[in-house]
Amino acid sequence: MRLEFEAEVFQWRGPSPYYFVAVPEPMCDDLRVAAHDVSYGWGVVPVTVQIGATSWTTSLFPKDGGYLVPLKDRVREAEDIAQDDIVQLVLTV
Repeated sequence: MRLEFEAEVFQWRGPSPYYFVAVPEPMCDDLRVAAHDVSYGWGVVPVTVQIGATSWTTSLFPKDGGYLVPLKDRVREAEDIAQDDIVQLVLTV
């Protein structure tokens, strides 16, 4: 499954700051179905993500009925991404 979308980068201020992008709600239904086959626990969904020229593997985090894409520091630095930026993502489940 391949999903493409634009979304805003936000920061979650826990013990360490983390940056995420929320998957748009209309795409979450398909992800919930795919999660039954690919999740390795806690509802996380393994994916490959691409932003610009940078791609990496990670897992989508389930949150409040949706999914969050964690943005690694190396990705944000390579693509010059900051909080509140709008980014174009391609997710491959």
